[in-house]
Amino acid sequence: MPAEDTDDLQVRDAVSAPDAEGRPRRVTRRFPLFTRDTARPEGGGRAAPGDAPAPARQWPVLTVLGLVACGLLLTALDAFRYGTLLIGIALVAGGVLRWLLPDVGMLAVRSRFTDIVTYGALGLAIVLLALMVQPHPLLQIPFLKDTLHFTVSG
Repeated sequence: MPAEDTDDLQVRDAVSAPDAEGRPRRVTRRFPLFTRDTARPEGGGRAAPGDAPAPARQWPVLTVLGLVACGLLLTALDAFRYGTLLIGIALVAGGVLRWLLPDVGMLAVRSRFTDIVTYGALGLAIVLLALMVQPHPLLQIPFLKDTLHFTVSG
């Protein structure tokens, strides 16, 4: 809404919270053409004081990314099971950090609950798959073999 229209607002006009410049806006059910601001994710503040260097402020996400990078390096060096296991553990650690710390910086992407569930579920799935890798799996789930035989030969 142009600036000159906001000065002519009358009491009978329904107004909402002020916009970025502090002027009241008219309430409308129509979606705005441009998004002017977004809400920060819960826990998206700095993990260290503002005067700390940038890497120190973002230590939770750097920890998770560092573990994932080590896992990818192990995977590339023919240690597939251990590399993928480390990647899964890194994601589970990200979920734990998101749960325990009030501010995790850029590790906060969505709401706290959604981040914890996403990091935890993906990390747990990767860990389980890494433990079931052939040959010589460390984890054997008996009904999976029966399910595979039933679906393929049925």
